[in-house]
Amino acid sequence: MAAVTSARPAPSSKRRLILIVLGLVVMSGAAGAGWSLFNRKAEPVTTLPAPAQYLPMAPAFVVNLEDTPMGPRYLQVEVQLVTRDPLAVAELQKHEPALRARLLMLFAQQTHAGVATRAGKEALQAQALAEVQALMTEETGKPSAEALLFTSFVTQ
Repeated sequence: MAAVTSARPAPSSKRRLILIVLGLVVMSGAAGAGWSLFNRKAEPVTTLPAPAQYLPMAPAFVVNLEDTPMGPRYLQVEVQLVTRDPLAVAELQKHEPALRARLLMLFAQQTHAGVATRAGKEALQAQALAEVQALMTEETGKPSAEALLFTSFVTQ
C-alpha cells in the first residue's frame, strides 16, 4: 500500500512560536482589563441640588424711615423668597400675610444711615431672612426659605 500524504504541510516551529506569543499577548491584555474593571474605585456621584424657586412678595414694601434732620425718609423694597422645596412654596404663600407683617415691622425700624451702605443692606437682608425662617419654623417646623433677595431697594 502506498503512503497517504496530507494536503497541508506541517507548520514550521517559527510560525507556531508566533501564534503562541500572540495568544499570550491577547490573554494578558484581557487579564489586565479584567483586573482594572474589578479593582477600580467607584467614582463619587455628584447630584445637583433641586432648582431654585422664587416667590415674589408683591406689592413692594414701603415704609417711613426714622425721621432725620432733613425730614421724612422712605424705603421701598421688593422682596423675593428662595426655596428648593416645591412643597415649601405653598407653605410660604399660605403664611405670606404673617410674613409681610413681620417684614414690614422690621423695615419700619430702619434708619436712613443704617441702610445707606452695602453692609447695612446686607445686614437688613440677613435679619429679614431670619424673621422669615423663624416664623416658618414656628408654623411648619422647618425654615422653608433658603434665601431672601432684595430685587429693588430704593431710599428717598
